[in-house]
Amino acid sequence: MITAIVLIKAEPRLIPQCATALAGIEGVSQVYSVSGEWDLVAMIEVTDYESVARVVTEHFPTVPGLVHTQTLTAFRAYSKKDLEQAWDIGIE
Repeated sequence: MITAIVLIKAEPRLIPQCATALAGIEGVSQVYSVSGEWDLVAMIEVTDYESVARVVTEHFPTVPGLVHTQTLTAFRAYSKKDLEQAWDIGIE
């Protein structure tokens, strides 16, 4: 599974509609409304890099209110659950 994180700037008055439209795109697993420099963060979870390219370059530009994106590709995931399991089996 390939995960990409997309940082999104949207027109302020269209943020809710933009988020809803993004969440409806196949391959987008979650969309978060966030504070700070970016308005939304979309998580893409797909099986191959070609699918990341298709979602970001073909589907995202059709979303009304979307102004700018920056895509990050995740290399490895770390979570508290993973760390706890590692300690349970004796990994240090």
